[in-house]
Amino acid sequence: MNTRTPREVVTDVRAHPRLADGDDERFAGYGVMGLPFRSGHYLALRDMVASSIGPAYRSVWHRDPNGHWTIYTTTEPERSCPRYFDAGATTRQVPAIDVGWTDDHTFEVTLGNTLTWQVELTSSPTTRVMTALSGATPAAAWRSRAVLHAVGPMATIMLRAGRVRMCARTPNGPEFRGTPLYIWRVADSRASLNGETLGAPGPFDEQVRIGDIPLPQRGLFFVGRSAFDTPSTTTTDPDSLHHTGAVR
Repeated sequence: MNTRTPREVVTDVRAHPRLADGDDERFAGYGVMGLPFRSGHYLALRDMVASSIGPAYRSVWHRDPNGHWTIYTTTEPERSCPRYFDAGATTRQVPAIDVGWTDDHTFEVTLGNTLTWQVELTSSPTTRVMTALSGATPAAAWRSRAVLHAVGPMATIMLRAGRVRMCARTPNGPEFRGTPLYIWRVADSRASLNGETLGAPGPFDEQVRIGDIPLPQRGLFFVGRSAFDTPSTTTTDPDSLHHTGAVR
């Protein structure tokens, strides 16, 4: 059973970045899978410490209460998250996104004068079991679409964060395959965007999705790897980024 803290795991991953084997487009890193706020805002963080298609980068995803997405990225959009997710979203390349740890379970994300976001993490029996199962699964198995499709329903039941899919289509068309090696729950969070306080975290009445990928109804933090098919020139309907119901 994993006894290391989130900061310890992230420090190790940053010091020894390693991509999974394969010939698809691969990334390794950590971040907040997603976090809904009762005000209707939604935030996500990706800190990719290794990439098969470009330099390491960070990105912040924001969805406003009207359903519009903005993806902030520290490297060229074609070498980061917008490569797969920018259909229907605004993309902004920024000089830096800073992540600083204040203790073993708490970190702060800063995006210039635009965003200040504090996140406090905790473990639970469920996240500890999920992490243990991930560590016991051979790396080759995580490359199997059948395994990923089977893990999704199990994670849906165990994490109680809405539907979970480890293998699904992105808005721009390529298939996404995710391998979370460590998971923690977001215990608390505070954020201010463009001077507006986003309020308390809380689930939406209807789960948000991006393309065919549902985003968590409660805050989850991961350390892991992901892979994507190479994008084609065809993109999907931009409305796939806007599927969301009213908020509580």
